[in-house]
Amino acid sequence: MTWVSEFRALEDDCRRAPSAHNTQPWVLRYGDDSVDVHWDPSRALPDSDPTRRDLFLSLGAFVETCLIVAADAGLPVRASVSVDRASLRAARLVPDSAVYETPFTLASVRQRGCARGGYAPGTLDTATLAALAGLGADLRQLPSRSLVKPLAAADRWMFGTPAVVAELREWMRLSPKHPRYRLDGLTDRAMAMSRVEASGLAAMIGPRAYRVTRRLGGPALLAAASKGLLRYDGSVLVLVGSAVTPEEVIEHGRALVRVWLALSERGLAVHPLSQLLDCTATGTRLAERLGLAPDEAPLAVFRTGRPLQPPVRSARIPSA
Repeated sequence: MTWVSEFRALEDDCRRAPSAHNTQPWVLRYGDDSVDVHWDPSRALPDSDPTRRDLFLSLGAFVETCLIVAADAGLPVRASVSVDRASLRAARLVPDSAVYETPFTLASVRQRGCARGGYAPGTLDTATLAALAGLGADLRQLPSRSLVKPLAAADRWMFGTPAVVAELREWMRLSPKHPRYRLDGLTDRAMAMSRVEASGLAAMIGPRAYRVTRRLGGPALLAAASKGLLRYDGSVLVLVGSAVTPEEVIEHGRALVRVWLALSERGLAVHPLSQLLDCTATGTRLAERLGLAPDEAPLAVFRTGRPLQPPVRSARIPSA
């Protein structure tokens, strides 16, 4: 059995990597002595992620997850990150002389999750921040309460932009009756929504109803529903870095998933707040608040802390 066939048997665990809207954009193509990581353009988010920041962060998280899973199995593999837009290839996994060095294991990958419900009060302690600093990520911490108004503004933009709502509608799985409920997308349970909340959201953003609810203040109403999300004494982390090339963003995605795995091992969860960056106005103000240099940009924003309820595992497409 070759290392490629051994790795192929591990693909389902690699697919536990996180992605925006749980689109799972990655595609693996197996060669005799290499594995190429491509992406499926139908699983990109051109309207809410026009710069492909989230796409390449997700691909980076997937590459890093592949290396961790391979290392846990004792397979000596490394990643060569090089984006080819023509063939939609992000990276190539090739054999190496030694197993990838990582503090994480298959168990780390399997236990990681996002929690979109309530968090217990408390900010990250200095020991946790010091541990995260050694993972190759430039993180800036902000108090959660300080982002209550920016998040409301970003949510109003999100729910008030028809193309972005159309993407949300495509990837939300607001009822177990949805044909892809157990495969991909954002389920009601993963978003910590009650059946009544999920039904109400589905009604408000439905293709026909949305044209009316948008004119009648629906976006403001939906944004108001999330105002309590950050009204507690907690931590929001911002990943900062250079994002000039897709390869750089992929490397930041690798660092981001390492941070999320380290937090998970400490019993902490994360909740991405990408709309703060997707909305140009709030993204610009966030960069100004952080005092970023011209060659720096905020790449990911997420709250983190101890969830009041265990995270619900999001669905994954099984390997072929």
